Amino acid sequence: MPDRETCLAAVASRDARFDGAFFTAVTSTGIYCRPSCPARTPRPENMRFHPSAAAAQAAGFRACRRCRPDAVPGSPEWDVRADATARIMRLIGDGVVDREGVEGLASRLGYSIRQVQRLTREELGASPLSLARAQRAHTARVLLTTTDMALVDVAFAAGFGSLRTFNETLGQVYGLTPSAIRGRASRHEGASSAVVELALRLAFRRPFNPSNVFGHLAATAVPGVEEWREGAYRRTLRLPHGPGFVALAPRPDHVAARLYLSDPRDLTPAIGRCRRLLDLDADPVAVDAALAADPILAPLVAHAPGRRVPRTVEGDEFALRAVLGQQVSTAAARTHAARLVAQYGEPVTDPMGGGLTHLFPTAESLVDLPAGTLAFPASRQATLTGLADALASGRVDLSPGADREEARVRLAALRGIGPWTVEMVAMRSLGDPDAFPITDLGVRRAAEELGLSDLAGVASAWRPWRAYATQYLWAVDDHPINTVPKEHS
Repeated sequence: MPDRETCLAAVASRDARFDGAFFTAVTSTGIYCRPSCPARTPRPENMRFHPSAAAAQAAGFRACRRCRPDAVPGSPEWDVRADATARIMRLIGDGVVDREGVEGLASRLGYSIRQVQRLTREELGASPLSLARAQRAHTARVLLTTTDMALVDVAFAAGFGSLRTFNETLGQVYGLTPSAIRGRASRHEGASSAVVELALRLAFRRPFNPSNVFGHLAATAVPGVEEWREGAYRRTLRLPHGPGFVALAPRPDHVAARLYLSDPRDLTPAIGRCRRLLDLDADPVAVDAALAADPILAPLVAHAPGRRVPRTVEGDEFALRAVLGQQVSTAAARTHAARLVAQYGEPVTDPMGGGLTHLFPTAESLVDLPAGTLAFPASRQATLTGLADALASGRVDLSPGADREEARVRLAALRGIGPWTVEMVAMRSLGDPDAFPITDLGVRRAAEELGLSDLAGVASAWRPWRAYATQYLWAVDDHPINTVPKEHS
């Protein structure tokens, strides 16, 4: 967390870059805010700073109703860092504590419960349960203000164990009863008994350039699983309690998200996966400042600042798709993936009336592919099934809580997995901000056009942001991945 003087300066200037990096608790009012809160700046002696919303709540402060600090983008630290605390936070964000408890969280990391609690208390001022509780409160508020679900259904969908805990927590966090929170909402989306529909606004730190992230997702979309329709990227989601669907559309100050869930308990992981897909928790100011220090990258950054890294909603899915894309064109990779989806994907019905027909196949379903299933060399199919087996057995972990370095080593040990695949998976499945596919054709073409004869040497100055540098290099070439589609595809 920044030091006190930095925090005071950020609050005084209402600097939105610090939203999510720390929270301001005001002793005279009993509320906590985001640094950019538009309310009158409190007196310095009345301000206390906390590293997380959960820590502010644990100290007895309730969320400001004006700036809604519980809804700010997550700290960019958890995406950048690869240590145990960052892995813990990524797993909590995916709803692991709600589904498996702190014991399950610790088990995934190979740690004891005491070790996990010590790490979060030392760095975030709150226990894993408190962090999950803050997340549950936010999920409950979203459900209360965007659906007409019964209060008891909201409580259990948000992860609360009882109505009493639900009522007490929302009262402590927001200073309002669940009914009052619902009463303050301007509108509701009706909830079907079969599918829960929610319209949300996903916040981000500015600047946000949607061209490459949405362009990339649209250009590489797998038919049946993804599509670009009516100005939005749409796709199916494999969620813990059932299938889901999402439509994501870029807006000047947010990303509009429309979710369709077969089980409302999946709201938290669905939001987390959408944010991860679009890299919405990044700190573009810090990234671009570092890259613009290079005179070669500076003009590219100045031309289109705020590029994000297109990631994935599921690490296993992208890794399998990366193998399908080895040494073939984008169109060929889509064709191979579409055939797998049609044969081995789980059929679903698109509630939006579009072309989404399947969930992407699981790794388990691809372990024993018959010979000749795909129209490429037998060695490539062997690589695909070998990777599928490693993912299905857990020998390779690409989940939000994965150890990035260990995953790299285990991937590289698989037959047919080379440096390009390892770096692409590290970039998009593992979210490593320093992943760098130096052998990628697009990267090589850009380096040649920019006159970078010693690319490896020059790129060392871009660390730890080489994944973002890759986005600027890809933008040198005229390719559909760099442009948001203007027509339906």
